[in-house]
Amino acid sequence: MLNKEQIAQRIAKEIKNGQYINLGIGIPTLVANYIPEGLEVVLQSENGLLGIGPFPTEDQVDADLINAGKQTISMVKGSALFNSADSFTMIRGGHVDLTILGAMEVSENGDIANWKIPGKMVKGMGGAMDLVASAENIIVAMQHCSKDGKSKLLKRCTLPLTGIQCVKKIVTDLAYLKVLPEGGFKLIERAPGVSVEEIRSKTEGRLVVEGDIPEMDL
Repeated sequence: MLNKEQIAQRIAKEIKNGQYINLGIGIPTLVANYIPEGLEVVLQSENGLLGIGPFPTEDQVDADLINAGKQTISMVKGSALFNSADSFTMIRGGHVDLTILGAMEVSENGDIANWKIPGKMVKGMGGAMDLVASAENIIVAMQHCSKDGKSKLLKRCTLPLTGIQCVKKIVTDLAYLKVLPEGGFKLIERAPGVSVEEIRSKTEGRLVVEGDIPEMDL
């Protein structure tokens, strides 16, 4: 099984040169530490920063520089600071090439639930609803199962939805999967040491397995 850092590391391999990328709260923020060398990309935070760098070391921390998850961050050369209204104009205008989000549930047709659990206090949905409504390329970083062992890759989401038919790819602690246009999770890679049978047993939604499934190369 992959840990959170390894999930972020695998997602970083999906990044292409020149992309503008929004990193959601949680595991996605770790992707900033694994941008492949030689790629020039721009990381965006909806609270008004374009040009996020790796997480700062202790001696580099600046309490005034935070991402949308209130984590201290670094800035790269050429970064820009602006208000959140301008940031959301960028998002809603379709100027973000790749969005990487966490999720509590994803359905086999690409629906995502990641902002609310009924009965629990939340501060709001943040920028997630704007991001999923505007982005054409969404990758989800998540745990395959909940703490009680129930699958989070479902036929239908049970939690309030953030977006409908928007998720394209998923990286969990067990696997890398693509959401098929006709519905279903297509298994692309297995986490090291994880069998197809284990992934199948822990995926409630339709799982499509074609040929031999390789292990991830981290």
